[in-house]
Amino acid sequence: MLESIKLDEQERQALLAALDDEYKSHTTYDQVIRDLGPVRPFINIVEAEARHIAALVTLFERYSLPVPPNPWSGKVARYTSLQQACEAGVAAEIANGEMYERLLTAARRPDILTVLRNLQEASQQRHLPAFQRCAQRPAAGGGGCGARRRRGGRG
Repeated sequence: MLESIKLDEQERQALLAALDDEYKSHTTYDQVIRDLGPVRPFINIVEAEARHIAALVTLFERYSLPVPPNPWSGKVARYTSLQQACEAGVAAEIANGEMYERLLTAARRPDILTVLRNLQEASQQRHLPAFQRCAQRPAAGGGGCGARRRRGGRG
């Protein structure tokens, strides 16, 4: 459904910044999986990042904004250990939460505010704690950080 109301420049820039950050996160976490295998928490969070991108794309479509392509392929950091990748995930999710604080001040439309708040909440309430748990585990530990374990569903 297309809205007849145009976004102002602040809201347009907020959506572009959010999408770029979600593209970067998705690409980074996907690269970790390619480099280190199907390890948690990355296998779960990369799927969530794809949903975040889809939520933002819906807003782009609603407001008739062109959806920019993902510019991050081949340009993200690479990690040689899960510990390193999880520590970087912690830093990225902290920065993501701070970014959403700024972007929320730029938006005024309820649908945009709802999506931005939902993305910030997912980052701060689910992704950040998962990366923190992983980063705090001993390198040889395992536990909730490492290869996916099947238990009748998602691990």
